[in-house]
Amino acid sequence: MALEFIRSHGNKAAGLPFSDAVRLGDLLYLSGALGNVPGKMEIVSGGIEAETRQTMQNIARTLEQNGLSFDDVFKCTVFLADMKLWPAFNKVYVEYFKPERLPARSAFGVNGLALGAMVELECVAYAGK
Repeated sequence: MALEFIRSHGNKAAGLPFSDAVRLGDLLYLSGALGNVPGKMEIVSGGIEAETRQTMQNIARTLEQNGLSFDDVFKCTVFLADMKLWPAFNKVYVEYFKPERLPARSAFGVNGLALGAMVELECVAYAGK
């Protein structure tokens, strides 16, 4: 099986040292996404709900660029700068998945995220349609 490294124009232009995603066979591994303004190295304002919504939109963009959607996501890992943000994060997160298709998930409280973000989310999707 060959690895396919997928880098967006935005990541290339910003000189970011990682791929947006890597495809291996029928799986697409997405890099951790932040709630940054697309094409900019700044987190959206408005608190955890706004940041989570932007994070989800950034993930949606990567999925769409690869012919996928949130219906194809089966595993997520959540990183929160403060576990007290968990309920507010979940409030937004569940809007993006059908109740019968919630991914398996892990969550961690961390001691800091890039750009001072409050949340980072990485996902794995099935790409073998």
